[in-house]
Amino acid sequence: MTSTSTPLQDRFGRSVDYLRLSVTDRCDFRCVYCMAEDMTFLPRKQILSLEQLYDIASNFVELGVKKIRLTGGEPLVRNNVMALVERLGKLDKLEQLHLTTNGAQLDKYAGPLKAAGLTGMNISIDSLQPERFKALTRFGELSKVLAGIDAAVATGFQRIKLNAVILKGRNDDEIIDLVDYARHKNVDISFIEEMPLGQISEHDRAKSFISSEQIRDTIHARYPLTTSTETTGGPSRYYRMADSVSRIGFISPHSHNFCHLCNRVRLTVEGRLLLCLGNEHSLNLKEIIEAHPGDDQVLQTAIIKAMDLKPERHHFDLDGEPQIVRFMNTTGG
Repeated sequence: MTSTSTPLQDRFGRSVDYLRLSVTDRCDFRCVYCMAEDMTFLPRKQILSLEQLYDIASNFVELGVKKIRLTGGEPLVRNNVMALVERLGKLDKLEQLHLTTNGAQLDKYAGPLKAAGLTGMNISIDSLQPERFKALTRFGELSKVLAGIDAAVATGFQRIKLNAVILKGRNDDEIIDLVDYARHKNVDISFIEEMPLGQISEHDRAKSFISSEQIRDTIHARYPLTTSTETTGGPSRYYRMADSVSRIGFISPHSHNFCHLCNRVRLTVEGRLLLCLGNEHSLNLKEIIEAHPGDDQVLQTAIIKAMDLKPERHHFDLDGEPQIVRFMNTTGG
């Protein structure tokens, strides 16, 4: 991106118009690629209040951000999170308000979320086999997630996308099954290469890694794929099938670095503005808003200056210890 329509531009000419806003580091699942089984979560006094989350998000919108994605952890376990969704949904300059969720609570939240202004969502689902699903999520009930997906589809969101992390020898035999499920529901699906964030002992990431190219080849053999130039503002590269409205996406942090197109930053629930998923370049916005309560000018100036901290790219390494020790739930989706 080279647009100068926003003051949020980094040293490499990339404009930032997408904020991933973490509302909690807590989750009711413990997915094997995301967390350790026995997690220690942040003390409540260290996390941003819903009011602080709104204030920071609204200032990002004033600075040109057009898309906000609520992430976690699992956003829907945050107490009174609907109050935040309702306020964000009323921001006139915000074009897209999305959510990333494990889907387990969508059976009761899908309708209220759409009414509050949510325009789309990503729902994680890595297996369609109940026992395997429970093994991969440690606590998840597949039936609840499937009911949540049905509720979201019935509610009529503009865009619903399923996310699947494929691990070799664990669920790579379900690639076509997951595509068939997405086709049946008329929703998109993205396949995500596992990201080496946080130290895990449940499996060896190098041995479980399967590339987007391998997954694409598997799908192409069943459903010929054609390249699409469509984008949803995120890192997915999309492909089309001739006989379906569903799009197939690939997020490939290892095999196809997408940093040159990066238009997003992340705010962790403890107030760290992360300028890159795979680096520790950050600014503590919690300190700034607590030192200057209600001063939007100070906050916006700090956010603009923080763009200079955004690195050119990340470098993920499957071998050895992860460079980034924070887990994905702490990073924010």
